[in-house]
Amino acid sequence: MICRIWHGWTSPRNADAYEKVVRSDVIPGIEARRIPGFRQIDLLRHDAGDEVEFTTLMWFDSLEAVKEFMGEDYSVSHVPAAARAVLSRFDERALHCQVIDRRPQH
Repeated sequence: MICRIWHGWTSPRNADAYEKVVRSDVIPGIEARRIPGFRQIDLLRHDAGDEVEFTTLMWFDSLEAVKEFMGEDYSVSHVPAAARAVLSRFDERALHCQVIDRRPQH
């Protein structure tokens, strides 16, 4: 399994707008593609005073599945224009980690 990790930062004033764009447009757009091997996406928010950090964790079966999502240059960021408009900065490239131990709790 591969976890794709990406960060974006916005001002506290723009944080709710960014969250709305991601939850109502970006994530549903990704889900609608029905990418083989794409398992789930998590959106995290951290209020850090003068800025708000968002982290996305995308879970894929393999690096090939990530390439289905992004193409051969798979580490490039996926940031649609509406999201860019309210971000102050973001990772230009996502980090891809091999998941070596994941233990669902029941």
